[in-house]
Amino acid sequence: MPASPFLSFFQGGFECSTHRRRDGRRLDLLASTGHDDAAAADYRALAGHGIRTVRDGFRWHRIETAPGRYDWSSVLPMLRAARETGTQVIWDLCHYGWPDHLDIWDPGFVFAFARFARAAARLVAAETDAPPLWCPVNEISFWAWAGGEVARFNPLARGRGAELKRQLVRAHIAAVEQVRLVDPRARIIQVDPAIHVVGRPGRSGDRREAECYRLAQFEAMDMVTGRMCPELGGAPECLDIVGVNYYADNQWYIGGRTIEPGAADYRPFREILAEFHARYGRPLLVAETGAEGDARAPWLHYVADEVAAAIGGGVPVQGLCLYPVLDYPGWDNDRHCPVGLLGNRDAGGERPVHAPLAEALARLQPRFAMAGDTVRRATAA
Repeated sequence: MPASPFLSFFQGGFECSTHRRRDGRRLDLLASTGHDDAAAADYRALAGHGIRTVRDGFRWHRIETAPGRYDWSSVLPMLRAARETGTQVIWDLCHYGWPDHLDIWDPGFVFAFARFARAAARLVAAETDAPPLWCPVNEISFWAWAGGEVARFNPLARGRGAELKRQLVRAHIAAVEQVRLVDPRARIIQVDPAIHVVGRPGRSGDRREAECYRLAQFEAMDMVTGRMCPELGGAPECLDIVGVNYYADNQWYIGGRTIEPGAADYRPFREILAEFHARYGRPLLVAETGAEGDARAPWLHYVADEVAAAIGGGVPVQGLCLYPVLDYPGWDNDRHCPVGLLGNRDAGGERPVHAPLAEALARLQPRFAMAGDTVRRATAA
């Protein structure tokens, strides 16, 4: 199995979405969870649970205040908190949001994002000597559907999902090139949902449509590798670490309900991971997974069992990220979403720990300790 670049197998992801909703309101989840002001304390809290690698984000709309002009004040404290606490960060550069002066449909968007990626890479290189980890464009496939097909959030388009997907792939590829020019050691994680879709029971005519929908989950990565739409500039070396996001509702009947774990049509997660590895031959990261309320600990046990089975079958899964690792306000209605290992800060600035999830994590960590040993040996070499 290839050496892992991650300091810890279990990781924590900070929700950093910055998109605009249908009503025009821009979300900023790093601010609304208070993580931007409490990064050092949050990193230390996770370290206390054995989590030394996290996902976090640059908020592009707050940084590029005018074309080509960057204000790093929103991210420098987080960069320095990571350095001071010994936390390794996978930095998202574009988590659904972009500056208001840009038009995402314009070719200039790709140039602007590449320029921003280069500047961000230079900033990180100036702040730390550690090899950088980047997720240039988060969830290209989901964003193309939500923003380009059903107008759930920006750019609020319908019927333009394929066009948006190609534009986001162009931006991703351009960013990969720029961060590698700044630091060839950079590791790139391309993150997208892993899904399974089947025809409704008793409806044989659904099968073809369901399989086409299922296979669409690979389109963005196929474009990045150049096996699909090579005119976008993709190549095999553009794909480094495959990040898959997986939740309990990631399997469904086409045009119908969710397939619940344990149902006859439910596909074991280990098989989904194996398919991604067989298709791309790259190491994998479970870049997001989690559940709400009392389901948190049981879901982690299920995913960890499946990951262990995949690893036992030769699939190089190098990490598992609890996401979001903090409770957060819901995108659409600001409701409290109890999903995290850590909750909202109290009056004293402390975050309560969800004990069942913490206990599950502690029980599972020894099982995956070899992943940490692998990266330590690689670093020592």
